Amino acid sequence: MQQGRPGIAPLEQVDRSLLRFGNAAEVRGWDPLRYFDEKEIGLLDRFAQFGAVAAREAVADAAIEWTTELRENTAIVTGSCVGGQNTEDEGFVNLYRNNIPRVNPLTIPRTMENAAASRISLETGVVGPTYTISTACSSSNHAIGQAFWMVRSGAVRMAISGGSEAIFSLGFLKAWEAMRVVSPDTCRPFSKDRRGLILGEGGAMLVLEALDSARARGAKIHGEIVGFGMSSDAFHITQPSSDGAVRAIRAALSDAALQPEEIAYINAHGTATAANDATETASIRKVFGAHADRLAISSTKSMHGHTLGAAGAIEAAATLLALRHGILPPTANYTQPDPACDLDVIPNQARHAQVECALSNSFAFGGLNAVLAFRRSDS
Repeated sequence: MQQGRPGIAPLEQVDRSLLRFGNAAEVRGWDPLRYFDEKEIGLLDRFAQFGAVAAREAVADAAIEWTTELRENTAIVTGSCVGGQNTEDEGFVNLYRNNIPRVNPLTIPRTMENAAASRISLETGVVGPTYTISTACSSSNHAIGQAFWMVRSGAVRMAISGGSEAIFSLGFLKAWEAMRVVSPDTCRPFSKDRRGLILGEGGAMLVLEALDSARARGAKIHGEIVGFGMSSDAFHITQPSSDGAVRAIRAALSDAALQPEEIAYINAHGTATAANDATETASIRKVFGAHADRLAISSTKSMHGHTLGAAGAIEAAATLLALRHGILPPTANYTQPDPACDLDVIPNQARHAQVECALSNSFAFGGLNAVLAFRRSDS
């Protein structure tokens, strides 16, 4: 992301000659045998593998020393839009095309959206609240936000939260093709010549705990989550509403006790569809007024694609690392200014900037919005 180098390339997991679009942001060279034995692979769809491995990395990075008490007072909250899509598609192909009447007996545990959360619980021994949220493209922002509230309220001492997604099966891609929102070439958020989103896959997980607790045990602190806001548009199943987004952004600012002028960077939802980018721009201008012209804004989907239920988690990690390192990721592939998207979108090259407070937006189909507020930590 610092290099502004997109992970978008020709689709490999599916025969792209069967689709109207040929590019995607895949996790390339994924070898599950590096992380799981063969029996475990049989239990886990690709999306759950991503979630489990991301959680392992987060737990190791946080240097958690598990005790019975901590395991009982830790939550796992994950997000996923479609769960085990690859397993589901494979089952339907075998049943309806190949006329194989027997279905894999592990189909249900592989396809369920909570498979990653359950796997993380099994690996860590965490026995506290464990569940999954599925709110389309806002899933993992909703998950992280609720985990944050649980830790802040004292309901749990710690939480592992994020999301994962693996969507590259032919049936699912044909459904996206039918919506005619996928770009035939690449993802150009906020650019006048944008032609739609690019689908991606992956996973990211965060470890959340009270700041005093993290400091006391000498944990590596990437940043603070300071607020969470959510709303529903009650408007349209696929078309975005600026009013709904405004409510979620304002709710996050209020929850964080931040004034709009304290925000300096926004990791935008930024899907590169005509409707989303213009609507999100209008929402930002409604909330921030004249300060909108001083905001730095970027869509990292221009590099990692739209990972649906994992998007909020990947973008939360990107935002936290941007604050920590003082490097704001760019909006890659940008070519032409659009009067409907007249914001500073950090075109093509990362920007060195010390930012104290930032937002990360997620706005989903169904009109479900979730916004996280972050603050840089000096710890």
